[in-house]
Amino acid sequence: MDKGNLKEILSVSSLNDRIKALLEEGFALVWVEGEVSNLRRPASGHVYFTLKDAKSQIRAVIFRTPFSRAGIQPSGFELEDGMSIVCRARLTAYPPRGEYQLIIDAIEPKGLGALQKAFEQLKARLEAEGLFDPSRKKSLPFLPSRIGIVTSPSGAVIRDILTVTGRRFPSVDILIVPVRVQGTEAAAEIIQALGDLQCVQGVDVIILARGGGSLEDLAPFNTEDVARAIARSRIPVVSAIGHETDFTIADFTADLRAATPSAAAELTVPNRADLMETLQSLRSRMNRCLRQETRRLGERIANLSQRLRNPKRRLADIRIALDDNTERMRTTLTRLAAVRRHQLINLIVRLENRNPRTRIVQWFEKIEGLRKELQAAQESRGLQRKNRVRSSMALLDSLSPLSILKRGYSITRRLPDGLILRNTGEVLTGQEVDIRLSAGHLQATITDIRHDVIMTVSRYKEQGKG
Repeated sequence: MDKGNLKEILSVSSLNDRIKALLEEGFALVWVEGEVSNLRRPASGHVYFTLKDAKSQIRAVIFRTPFSRAGIQPSGFELEDGMSIVCRARLTAYPPRGEYQLIIDAIEPKGLGALQKAFEQLKARLEAEGLFDPSRKKSLPFLPSRIGIVTSPSGAVIRDILTVTGRRFPSVDILIVPVRVQGTEAAAEIIQALGDLQCVQGVDVIILARGGGSLEDLAPFNTEDVARAIARSRIPVVSAIGHETDFTIADFTADLRAATPSAAAELTVPNRADLMETLQSLRSRMNRCLRQETRRLGERIANLSQRLRNPKRRLADIRIALDDNTERMRTTLTRLAAVRRHQLINLIVRLENRNPRTRIVQWFEKIEGLRKELQAAQESRGLQRKNRVRSSMALLDSLSPLSILKRGYSITRRLPDGLILRNTGEVLTGQEVDIRLSAGHLQATITDIRHDVIMTVSRYKEQGKG
């Protein structure tokens, strides 16, 4: 290397210092988004981690000074590995190791804007479909016999609902369907709970409730599947999700929205004390009207009594009318009894026609007929198969080598390998052969070979029938 051509030779420390100055001057303040990894919280209270994306990564640090606790943001969330964030930082270098890094002074989780945008888009689409139309919303029953509550079994929500319903109408039946109200599995459990309540007898209204939370916490209630499950419900659904200022897709889809879970309980059941007071008021009004009507009728009777001239004639007319009505009643009862008797006979005949014993006898007769038909079919099929077997046996017998042997032919095998001889070239003089006849065997020795159909046999030994 020719040092004479270099204007300046820098040490490693000087080079790193210059790089640091250039970085801090050129990137005084930047916004960076990425995923948190390698999160460390040493005893110093500072937070060190790596901010990365699919292709690259950079070191980052949060000093304890800007925050009350390192890693805890002003919005209340805590940094975790795998979290996607957007941060404001200044770029600097660490000369001792020659590394550059981000010094972060503001941070927020990524996705809040995306969630809000998805919420607005889903709301607009479902509203266009008519899912929020007031005409499709069902009215709540005045006094439900059973209330289904879909919420977390722990926490203040269920206690508030039970407290309010117990105070307003203690005798109402409460059916709690426990579900998760936060997390990735919450939406599926809510849909399942709403579907299960459709099959429960006596449930007149459903309360879907949870406490307040962030937009991420309320995410299960902003899903399309939960909204459609609420719309499918044949039972009126009251949504009581979050605080009064929180709105979810479930609120717009439900038949009624309550500001809080306690308000949902108040809207669902009437106040028993108010009902008793109203009932007592109506009873007092009814008694007062009865007394007034009784007094009025008494005055009318007194007035009519003064106008009555001949009581005996009036009584005679009443007796005649009574006799006439009695006769008409007797005739009507007789005719009605005849009609009822005729109806009873018809019912007895219809009942007899539908008597299980008669139907059983008919079915037994039908089964017996089918059994006989099956038996006849089996016998016919068996006879056909027997005839077919006989024909096959006859054909097989006609093609059997034994039938050929019965006509005077024989089969000669070379010993000891058992080769069937077809010409004289396959045997030698002195070899033994086995001759199969129609009845029995002959064992012989070849003494002479002629190239014609005649073979000389010197000796034979007759064996048993084969």
